[in-house]
Amino acid sequence: MLDPRILDDLASRLGKLVSASPVADIEKNARALLATFFTKLDLVSREEFDIQTQVLQRSRAKLQELEERLDRLENPPESKS
Repeated sequence: MLDPRILDDLASRLGKLVSASPVADIEKNARALLATFFTKLDLVSREEFDIQTQVLQRSRAKLQELEERLDRLENPPESKS
């Protein structure tokens, strides 16, 4: 059976090796490149998207109410006199 300390030591050494290698620099550069790319896409946050969705839902409901009101004003029910 393998000693768990050997695995921990190996993981530690591999972690140090990766952090000292060009892989860490590549990761940093890739993150910076992606951040720049996403900034140029003119994206909105999920929070802003949800807020605008709620505004749109309220606007649609208000429009529906106004259309129904206009229809009632233009086409009043006929009285049975």
